[in-house]
Amino acid sequence: ATTLDECLVVSEPLGVVFIAGAWCSPVQQALGPLVGAIAAGNCALISPYEHASNTAELLQRLLPSYLDSECYHVVFAGGNNLAELLELKFDHIFFIGSRGDGSRVAQAAACTLTPVTLVLGGKNPCYVDQRCDLAATAHRIAWARFHNAGQSLAAPGYVLCHAEVRDRLVQALKCSVMQFYGTDPQESHSFGRMANAESFGRTRDLLWRSGKVVVGGQAIEAEKYIAPTILTNVVETDAIMQHDITGPVLPVLSVDGVDEAIAFINRQEKPLCVYAYSGDGKVISRLMNETSSGAFCSNDSVLQSMMVDLPFGGVGASGMGSYHGRSSFDTFSHRKSCLLRGTRFEVVTYLRYPPYEDRNLSLMTWASALSQKSQGWCQLL
Repeated sequence: ATTLDECLVVSEPLGVVFIAGAWCSPVQQALGPLVGAIAAGNCALISPYEHASNTAELLQRLLPSYLDSECYHVVFAGGNNLAELLELKFDHIFFIGSRGDGSRVAQAAACTLTPVTLVLGGKNPCYVDQRCDLAATAHRIAWARFHNAGQSLAAPGYVLCHAEVRDRLVQALKCSVMQFYGTDPQESHSFGRMANAESFGRTRDLLWRSGKVVVGGQAIEAEKYIAPTILTNVVETDAIMQHDITGPVLPVLSVDGVDEAIAFINRQEKPLCVYAYSGDGKVISRLMNETSSGAFCSNDSVLQSMMVDLPFGGVGASGMGSYHGRSSFDTFSHRKSCLLRGTRFEVVTYLRYPPYEDRNLSLMTWASALSQKSQGWCQLL
């Protein structure tokens, strides 16, 4: 290749992609990736989660009014139906959900060598330093944890609180819950319910088997209602620390400082998000640089997952690949390397052809040395 040739990268559509959304935020997590798939020029099969049946029916009814149903189609694919769909040959699979389901999706995709993007739930740690605004911190953590009844992949999963401020933080969280949802959150129009009985039962069982309830704890099966709940006296081996939480339950653990917090986080699987609340920039920097996660946010929670200019995705056990903005376009595109050249310089390129004699070797050595001196004007090999 020479400087007279043209090198470029062309983004081309992958083809037909499969998008499987989660039951928490089902509209956003189905249509968000779809925007990137459309922008990249793909056809798409969209599968909202089966337990969000009303949303799935709405999307199935409305999407054909705005998009060509030959190219973009909504299907209900839960349980066995999802397994059958994954046996088909897609050009890319995009999945948002639990780690268990993500593992099964990845295994199914491997059978057909289909690339995947996985955004998976987990336990997102939230460190609260003694040098922070406790009132603002409590408001932001309580909003992020209890919004949508805690059904969010990006919500804080547990708090690692400096022992000096644990009691004050718990009291501030209690005040935030009361300010947001009143003395009886069950009556609040701002507090939601669990999406399905399975999630309700699982969250309730974990809640009752772990720590000490200091706020909330009420569970009403008929309404799929679990009150905003804060747990203390939680230890690493408790059931609620060994399983993902997709409900309005926030365990609070005490640590002696940032060193212990970092060590605790690094003992766990890599999370989707890490949060750090501190007025000390060095503490923030350490949490950001000495832990590994899909995303990081200081002095707030969840907002980084809403920034369209920031890629959002997991690492390790929390997934692979990312989406949002340009990243969505790249996820659903193939970056094809292209070299455009003519035949005008055959007098030079003929040196690469056999037979390989001493004269050819001498000329190629000379051309290589000249290329290095002139900053690579000619690369013969």
